[in-house]
Amino acid sequence: MSNLLSPEQLENVEKKTLNHYEGNAQSFWHGTKGHDVSQNYRALLSQCKQGTSLDILDFGCGPGRDVGYFKSLGHRPVGLDGSQIFCEMARRYSGCEILCQEFLALDLPTAAFDAVFANASLFHVPSQELPRILAELHTSLRPGGILFSSNPRGNNEGWSGDRYGNFVEFDEASSSLRTARFSILSHYYRPRVCREISNLGSRLFAKAYRSISSKIFNLERTSNLKAEIKKY
Repeated sequence: MSNLLSPEQLENVEKKTLNHYEGNAQSFWHGTKGHDVSQNYRALLSQCKQGTSLDILDFGCGPGRDVGYFKSLGHRPVGLDGSQIFCEMARRYSGCEILCQEFLALDLPTAAFDAVFANASLFHVPSQELPRILAELHTSLRPGGILFSSNPRGNNEGWSGDRYGNFVEFDEASSSLRTARFSILSHYYRPRVCREISNLGSRLFAKAYRSISSKIFNLERTSNLKAEIKKY
């Protein structure tokens, strides 16, 4: 955006977007619980240490579909969402620890997670706040940790109904990740066979080494972008 949002506007962005999800919590759950996101799961887990239980932060866990899946594999997932209703639903569904934290007011432990799974969540963070949020996620990852992020693609930022979105393309997304000390491992558009079509998705992944956390970044709108990022 050309003009920075004021603190009051940022508060409204978060409040109004969360109110939308809280007001549509049940329909959101019924509309998304059956979505096939196995490609995203594989993309994240393939970059992680194999044969061991992982501490995974599901950033923007919603009603708990993905945190429940990771638990079923024997991992130790922790969900995070700003919606109290989603947090309650996720706890009931998965039996996992769920942190009720708004994206713009995170309070995460340091070096606590092997991976962060941010599926269709980071695009709700306004561009002016994204560097800070990525840095906080980076700090929460252990050395060599992985971030997976999936978000809508585009070149605009603002309101879509009652939800705020920040839609970017691969170059801008990768620049933000590198600024947050991530190295991009890979990315892909979904479906992989139709990159020319505007209604595609892509995935971006990155790993972090040593003092840098790793993350996978994915963008979705009419198309999806995904990437793997690693912490050095």
